[in-house]
Amino acid sequence: MSARDVVITGIGLVSCAGEGIEAHLAAYEAGEAPRTDAETYAPYPVHPVAPVALDTQIPKKSDQRQMEGWQRLGVYAAGLALDSAGLKEDAARKAALHLIVASGGGERDYAVDGAILTGLRDAENPGAYLNEHLQNDLRPTLFLAQLSNLLAGNIAIVHGVTGASRTFMGEESAGVDALRIAHARIASGQDDAMLVGGSYNAERADVLLVHEMGGFLQKPDYRPVFSRGGEGNGGFILGSGAAFLLLETAERAAERGARPFAVIDAIANDRVRRKPGSVAEALPRLLREAGVERPDVVLSGATGVASLTEEEAQGLKAALPDTRIRATGDVIGHPIEAVPSFGTAIAAALCAAGKAREVAITSVGHRSGEGVIRVVTA
Repeated sequence: MSARDVVITGIGLVSCAGEGIEAHLAAYEAGEAPRTDAETYAPYPVHPVAPVALDTQIPKKSDQRQMEGWQRLGVYAAGLALDSAGLKEDAARKAALHLIVASGGGERDYAVDGAILTGLRDAENPGAYLNEHLQNDLRPTLFLAQLSNLLAGNIAIVHGVTGASRTFMGEESAGVDALRIAHARIASGQDDAMLVGGSYNAERADVLLVHEMGGFLQKPDYRPVFSRGGEGNGGFILGSGAAFLLLETAERAAERGARPFAVIDAIANDRVRRKPGSVAEALPRLLREAGVERPDVVLSGATGVASLTEEEAQGLKAALPDTRIRATGDVIGHPIEAVPSFGTAIAAALCAAGKAREVAITSVGHRSGEGVIRVVTA
């Protein structure tokens, strides 16, 4: 390794597979169907997060109460990553630590939404009615809790990570860009360390509605990601969870005696104009740009949407015909912005456990955005 190689020294994971590195490696190796709830939001299955003891990472009940589910998961996983990196009690290093978060928006107040929509039907002036009730009925705290950058703020408050923070929005591409920017800043010497990751709460009727309107959801039962085409359009099964990584230079890790899990060697991404065949054409190019050579496995963030997933399989087989492909959706579901961080974390864990020397992580967004991340042994 060179001094400015970007290494992963901390990993924090929570999902339907459980909590921590060992639980996710075990789920990956078991190859069984992930924990699925097909009843609560039928006909739409979701992968609910495993129970976690929030008090261990978010000690104050008042902090827990003012966060929504996706924020609690993110703050929890960020704490796990700091623990894993050996920085949880290092106030000075945390104060200088920069943070990048990839996340979507917050959650809705269903009761207020329903009342407003009901009243809107008979309102003499619908525009005025809507403005009045949005201003008066929605709690200010609810609106603030919907802001994606509040996750970064809560990580700062709870864990003392008070360096500069950035929040990326933009579905799966946001997760790739969060890692790409963190990697580039560290590799170039602009920063020495960054905490980066994302979180998602899938157990929400509003997000299921949004994605069903776009025709993106798998239903009514779980099927493996690469087997969701058939006669239908396939789709993804949303998964609740969060993944955070502590990235730093190899030199800085060595100075403080931290043992890296793996090296993020390169990240390539694009936003090609989607048309038939565009994903199959883009992936081999991105694999070359990321320097992918002979990976032991490809960890695919494929959604399960039939056309895109079929094209991804074609592109990967054309570029890496003898390489095994595993879908992270078959381990933790599809937590949108957090997908690339989960894939990178599992890849790093495989490298650290001696189960792989090179892993390629792919991300093909359900609307747009393609990315490849190359992880190698430290």
